[in-house]
This record gives sequence, C-alpha cells and structure tokens, in this order.
Amino acid sequence: MVTGSRTRRPGWADLVLTGLVLVFVVGFTSGASRWQSESESAAEPFRPLDALGYGWLVAAVLPLLLARRFPIVVFGLCSALAVTYYWSDYPGGPVSVTSAISLFVLTVVRGVLPGAIAGGGLLVALYVAHLVSTGNPVPTPASGALAGAAVAMVGIGAAIRARRAATRAAQDQAREHEQRLAEQERLRIAREVHDVVAHSLAMINVQAGVAVHVADRRPEQAKEALLNIKEASASALVDLRATLAVLRSGQERGPVQGLAQMDELLEHARAAGLTVRVHGRPGDLPAPTDGAAYRILQESLTNVVRHANQPSIVDIHFGRPGGRLELRVRDDGMGATPPRLGNGLRGMRERADALGGSIEAGPVDGGGFEVRLRLPVGGDGRDGE
Repeated sequence: MVTGSRTRRPGWADLVLTGLVLVFVVGFTSGASRWQSESESAAEPFRPLDALGYGWLVAAVLPLLLARRFPIVVFGLCSALAVTYYWSDYPGGPVSVTSAISLFVLTVVRGVLPGAIAGGGLLVALYVAHLVSTGNPVPTPASGALAGAAVAMVGIGAAIRARRAATRAAQDQAREHEQRLAEQERLRIAREVHDVVAHSLAMINVQAGVAVHVADRRPEQAKEALLNIKEASASALVDLRATLAVLRSGQERGPVQGLAQMDELLEHARAAGLTVRVHGRPGDLPAPTDGAAYRILQESLTNVVRHANQPSIVDIHFGRPGGRLELRVRDDGMGATPPRLGNGLRGMRERADALGGSIEAGPVDGGGFEVRLRLPVGGDGRDGE
C-alpha cells in the first residue's frame, strides 16, 4: 500500500490492505461486543453495535484508501473518528489501528518531521482532553501505550522512507552511468565514421579532379587516378562495414587500426600528389594509444589534402621523449591560418584528452601548418628518434 509516489486512484494493494483492516476492526469489535454482553463483570453498560456503530467503524477505515494521496487529511480524519468512537457508548475495539496506519503512511510519504508533528499533535490533544474531562494531570497507562505506538509508527515509516530514497538514488545513478556510457560510445562511433569518410572522400575528390583534368591529354594518368579512387573507396567500405558490424553486434569495440597500417595512409597521400617523409619510429604502443595516434595521423593528412594551400611536402615526425609518444605532422602549404573548431579537430582533441594527452594545431613559420600530438606511453623512449 505504501510507496513514495502518489497515484490518482487507489491501487490493488490499497484495496486489499484496507479490506483486511476493515475485516479485522469490524470482526474484532463485534466479537468484543458479544463477549462484553455475556460477561457479568462489565464495569459500565455499553450500547450494542447497531447500523450507526458499524457505519462508524467502516467510516474510520475507508479513508485509508486515499492515505497515499492525502496523508495529512486521512490521518486527521481517522484519528478523529477513532477518538470519538472510544468516547461513545459503543463497545471497545481496535479501531485505533487506522490512526496508526495513517500515521505510518504520512511519515513515509511526507517525511519524519510532518509525521512527528502529526503524532505529537494527536498525543497533546488527547492529553488535554483527558485533563479537561478528569482534572487529573497524571496520564493513564493507555496514554503511554499510545505514545509508544506513535513513536514506533514514525520510526518505522522513517526507516522505510530512507531505504526507498537510497534505492531511488542508486537507480538514478545507474541510469546516469548507462547514459554516460552510451553518449561516450556514440561519440566514439561518430569519430570513427567521420575519420573514415572524411579521409577517403578527400582522397577520392583529389583523384577525381586529376582524372577530369588529364582525361583527354593523358588517359593513362586518368586511369591511374581512377584506380586510386577504386582503392580508396574499397578501403573506406571495409572500415565502414567494420564500424557498422560493431553497432549491429553490440560489441564494445571493433577492429582497431594502428600505426602498423599507416603505409596505406601514406600511399593515399602520395597518390594525391604529396611527398610524404617519415622521421623516426613510433615504437611499440598500447592498443588505445596506437589506435588514437593512427586516427589523428589520418585526420591530419586528410586536412592537408582538403585545406592546405598548394602543399607539396608533408613531414611526419615520431618521438618518444620522457615516456610519451610525440607525433608531429607538418606541411609546407602557403598562407596557413589558425584552424576553426570543426568535427575533425574536435575529434582529435577528444581522442587525446581521453588518454590524458594533448594536441596543438596551428600555422608555423614559413607558411605551413603543423599538428603536434603528445600521448603518455611509459617506457624509456628507446624506440623513438
């Protein structure tokens, strides 16, 4: 019956529990009525249960159906009906259980402070009524039992409320973690697709321009350009299929390319008319570092082909100073300007940041452009320049 959320209408649990309480209160009171009528030791005569008495008991129980939605109102109503019933001439019974249950629900739904205030207010009201009616300031033993019951209901309700709050917090944290992982995976796949498509399309665009330019005068060169287009497009299709296979299978990672396959990148750049010179060696690298360096090298060469102004030479430098991998890609284009933050540069920075590295990109003296990557690796750097 008791949950931390409010509902528009009573649920099946509310109906079942209210029904059980109703049967218990009415049945026990009816039994007490018959027992008291047969007992010769009854201290005071009482009024046998009639339609009004049964209706009173039912009216004291039925508000529990709405206890989650209107906890304060239901507590006040149940308490008032229970107290006035005990002041009537009807036989005694466990009708006070409705007040205890409503106080418990009030504490779970609204919190410890409202529950304590409500329970304390009821006890104070009962004590004042006792004092006015009897003139005796000493509470009765029944008052102590009521105070203990109120404390117990508030304490149990507070414990359940705290447990449910902790459960909800853990569930929210788990959902946020799943969303964060999904966002990271989405960004990773977006970077992979961008790197593959941008690099291949840049090379295809250059070779297509060459083929158009020389088609009439040098058909053999046009044929070579078309073969380069075929090779670049085939390579792009392989990479895209591998990436899509990861999406379909639900695997965390697909095949990761590394610097061991950089010759293919260099051949694409050379086919686009660039002279590519490699200085130093990357050495043995952890798989995440190797894959990130490969993609950043790929994006750097793509940017030379797409954006550099009349480049002819690209120098690629590998180093391992101080337990780090250092990669520098520099072209000799003319009039280079500071880059705008696009998908390519953003992707390179995300890759570097994810591994605790850094990347710088900008024009250099002489008119060219340079990308400088530093990634932590470890080791003594003996495999570098």
